[in-house]
Amino acid sequence: MFDQIHKVPATDMEALKSPLMGLFEKRRARNFFIYVQNYDEADPKTHQGLDLTTLTTKELIAKYGLVDDTVDFIGHALALHRDDRHLNEPALDTVKRMKLYSESLARFQGGSPYIYPLYGLGELPQGFARLSAVYGGTYMLSKPECKVEFDMEGKACGVTSEGETAKCKKVVCDPSYLTNKVRKIGKVARAIAIMSHPIPNTNESHSVQIILPQKQLGRNSDMYVFCCSYTHNVAPKGKFIAFVSAEAESDNIQSELKPGIDLLGPVDELFFDMYDRYEPVNEPSLDNCFISTSYDATTHFETTVTDVLNMYTMITGKTIDLSVDLSAASAAEEEY
Repeated sequence: MFDQIHKVPATDMEALKSPLMGLFEKRRARNFFIYVQNYDEADPKTHQGLDLTTLTTKELIAKYGLVDDTVDFIGHALALHRDDRHLNEPALDTVKRMKLYSESLARFQGGSPYIYPLYGLGELPQGFARLSAVYGGTYMLSKPECKVEFDMEGKACGVTSEGETAKCKKVVCDPSYLTNKVRKIGKVARAIAIMSHPIPNTNESHSVQIILPQKQLGRNSDMYVFCCSYTHNVAPKGKFIAFVSAEAESDNIQSELKPGIDLLGPVDELFFDMYDRYEPVNEPSLDNCFISTSYDATTHFETTVTDVLNMYTMITGKTIDLSVDLSAASAAEEEY
């Protein structure tokens, strides 16, 4: 059991204050964070003679003499890597991930790099539905037993439900609609807890993400804990909802998720679920079927966003440019 939860230091100043490290380690970590914060891929002066496209993450960290525990939280809680493969891969990706974390932290100024919609994640498809309607899209909700129809060439040409067929040129769906075009890649173990209090040792936070690195658990992958509350309009007054999830490495779901559940304190109700994960094996250019990958155990949805962006490119042949000049955006807000 983990007897203490710590906030992850994301900047050089936070590194000096963090109880996760001793005095000398704090100084080494601070120097590393300063390097990361100053690093600009387009400006060789900030590289300090290091080529991060060939230097591995392990080699970069070794130059700063950081201990394994520090490497653990940097790789898994800051860079959000899901295993330790990144240590032997080019360091550029990890540095970019760390910069994204710290820049997001500064951008939202709420003590967290994450944003979460009121009324839950269901508001995201709600927002899409409204925008879709503006451009002539039609929504048909709760349609049972949807079947994808194919023409003589094996290309998707429609979707049938309740005797009606909506014709189309492309079908976008999750693996459950086209089980013959996907393969199983794993299982996710998940616990959902209803509580009357925030997670202990999290500064009474109404929303929190906790990442338990694999090494600390003796596992092959990380475990994730996420909590939200009535302040997000997802639960009755005074209630909190926590999720504990991990890539299943056994069939004993309760035992497997115990390290995360032990962090929650007393729970009012506890529910368990285990589901299979799938990924597409079809060729969309041949059958016009664009299938998403199943949700994994992560609670920050980075992998889901990446999947969506990749699907967009496959469907449209275009790449979404999500880069934005944050300073310009802030200036525009102030003028407004």
